[in-house]
Amino acid sequence: MSQEVLIVPKRESFGKAAVRDLKKSGMIPAVVYGLTEPPVAIAISPKAVARVLASDSGMNSVMFLQREGTDIKRHVIIKDLQRDPITARLRHVDFMRVDMTIKVRVKVPVRLVGTAIGVKAMGGILDFSHREIELECLPSIIPAHIDVDISGLNVGDSIRFEQLSLGANIVFTGDAHQVVCSVKGKAAEEEVAATAAAEPEVAKKGKKEDKK
Repeated sequence: MSQEVLIVPKRESFGKAAVRDLKKSGMIPAVVYGLTEPPVAIAISPKAVARVLASDSGMNSVMFLQREGTDIKRHVIIKDLQRDPITARLRHVDFMRVDMTIKVRVKVPVRLVGTAIGVKAMGGILDFSHREIELECLPSIIPAHIDVDISGLNVGDSIRFEQLSLGANIVFTGDAHQVVCSVKGKAAEEEVAATAAAEPEVAKKGKKEDKK
């Protein structure tokens, strides 16, 4: 669990002009909410947020927010980010307060380990369908990622969420029957591609016949 402490000032002014002033000072707007307490608008350094995101736990890092000028610290996790659609720079951050004794729901990345035998020896194609898994657990045991060993997968094999090993006191909250990944044969992939390519032609012919 991250022990990062982010010291943040409370934000007193709002609007476009206030955001411009924040950016000039090297800060961006953010908000802290959760635990039945009112939301609080703050300012934060995007470099500090980027440092947390680059850590092993990424967005699921549990950190302290400390209000500037006080000794009060609160555990938080990053709940949402807004980025500039062109530059990808951080524009706004949502922090959620967490109680270390109360479970939270978070999305954790799935990481595939190994090379499927169906790909390496049989020419199959790996289909990585779900790259995140939603879990419920205490903030102190949020995993950085869930590793899935795919080395034993043959063509036609798949791994579902219900087959994953999550560890003690960690619960999967979604559809357990959903497929995380599978290995498909080349023939099946080529058939799907051919069908997809043929659909526009069928649509065009249908339009021409309608005109007649």
